[in-house]
Amino acid sequence: MYILSAEHIRKRYADHTALDDVSIQIPKGSIFGLLGPNGAGKTSLIRIITQITAPDQGKVFFNGELLAPKHIGRIGYLPEERGLYKKMKVGEQLLYLAQLKGLSKAEATARLKVWFRKFEIESWWGKNMEDLSKGMAQKIQFVATVLHEPELLILDEPFTGFDPVNANLIKDEILKLRDKGCTIIFSTHRMESVEELCDYIALINKSQKILDGPTKQIKNQYKTNTYVVEGEGKLVSLPSMFDVRSMQEPEEGFFKAIIRMPQGVAPNQLIESLINQVQIHSFVEHIPSMNEIFIRNVTGKTDPLPAEELYKLSQTI
Repeated sequence: MYILSAEHIRKRYADHTALDDVSIQIPKGSIFGLLGPNGAGKTSLIRIITQITAPDQGKVFFNGELLAPKHIGRIGYLPEERGLYKKMKVGEQLLYLAQLKGLSKAEATARLKVWFRKFEIESWWGKNMEDLSKGMAQKIQFVATVLHEPELLILDEPFTGFDPVNANLIKDEILKLRDKGCTIIFSTHRMESVEELCDYIALINKSQKILDGPTKQIKNQYKTNTYVVEGEGKLVSLPSMFDVRSMQEPEEGFFKAIIRMPQGVAPNQLIESLINQVQIHSFVEHIPSMNEIFIRNVTGKTDPLPAEELYKLSQTI
């Protein structure tokens, strides 16, 4: 079941096409990564989902219903460009925003107490927003976004401005929200966060969707039959069907190699060729990172294992 479906969305601004026939389906209870380079069209799609703008063509459905103003209260949106009233006090502002989302003052106060205890920020209630650091203000904006317990949560670069400790704190809360049934659209340039959090992704480039599906499935599609091998001995030669893409001897008597096999050849065949010459300490398949998949699709590079990726692998084996 999909909480949100966008069908054949087109959006133009003057002579610029922001979205060109983009369709996505977001399963309920998932974290959905909306990815793409700057200017690809991600923000335009988010603005359509949040009803800030409307598509020129196409339709958006929320829980099977045509998206309408009544759905706004069931969506939470944390934009990349944060917007809080600097002269207001923290507690006063959060109560105001919560009531705009339909909560009573009493209900909002009770929920805020829970979040303030959770984030250990009880002393911030009476502070002016302008007195908070960027990271502190980020926490307040996050609380404001999730306080009304939306069914669909849209997070645009939610970790910007956070140190690693607070980034992990927010990440844990995102996962807890997902586990409670909230669906999350997660827009980011941080591919390591995509690896950690996203169940599904869609990649938009130059106004068009060029890739989508379950994260694990996509990573498997981009496997290149490349293995990182570490061992003891002297690796002299291998059958010609094996492509030795990198070979290192970090110390005498030891080797590290990156070896690519042709499609259809079983790993056991490579192992058999290796054990006749060396003692194997480690034999690990290289699964492409989301960063590699992102770059390959956006730039159009066809090399399945670029030089920079070979270098990274050689440093980690």
